[in-house]
Amino acid sequence: MPEFDTLTLDQTGPVARIVLNRPDAANGMDDRMTRELAVAAALCDNTATKVVTITGAGRFFCAGGDLKAMAAAPNAGEFVKGIASDLHRALSTFARMDAVVITAVNGTAAGAGFSLAVAGDLALATESAKFTMAYTKAGLSPDGGASYNLPRLIGIRRTQQLMITNRTLSAGEALDWGLLTEVVPDGELAARVDTLAQELATTSRTSNGAVKRLLLGTYRTGLEEQLELEARAIADCAQSADGQEGIAAFLGKRAPDFG
Repeated sequence: MPEFDTLTLDQTGPVARIVLNRPDAANGMDDRMTRELAVAAALCDNTATKVVTITGAGRFFCAGGDLKAMAAAPNAGEFVKGIASDLHRALSTFARMDAVVITAVNGTAAGAGFSLAVAGDLALATESAKFTMAYTKAGLSPDGGASYNLPRLIGIRRTQQLMITNRTLSAGEALDWGLLTEVVPDGELAARVDTLAQELATTSRTSNGAVKRLLLGTYRTGLEEQLELEARAIADCAQSADGQEGIAAFLGKRAPDFG
């Protein structure tokens, strides 16, 4: 794995682990971090990786964009466009890869950190984690897919409230609203995510990828088109190595070995 300045990327077997690593800056996203995150995402998009976990070093998951870096840039608009474009490249890769992406929110997730937190296929958080959009407080507008993901997860009215009033949600509220998969006690997040990642590492990468692709398109397709996509996806899965193994294992009354 290459060495990064603003994050770490480690891989053990089929599980890749990304840690945002600017704890002294609350893991704020500057141009280096988003560029490196896009590279890390691309490195995780391979046939050997089944699970990708994303968390933050220190007390914060991610406080969003680095406003100090934005203020210091000669051209703020050009600088921020570059940050957003690299972040979006990373998020697109995470969304379209076959690997299951688990976001592990270890502390406050604000702005683009909030956007990244809810972009996981599975999103876990500690009980003390907080979530806030915070964009309009700085005279900015949302990025990181927030305007795409939040309406689909929680509806327009709640999205408007979060984006316009900058309401802060506790982890429990975020779970109740449908933004999170699970909330775990403080101090237990890393162990819970590792256990979940190891469980998912035994599942079918082919099936998980099909699930992700079907759900990614479900809001823009009509019923018949979605039915056709489902038929094609399950047929592809059935003739894949994972599908053949899964069917044989079920009929043989044994646990499947998806490799």
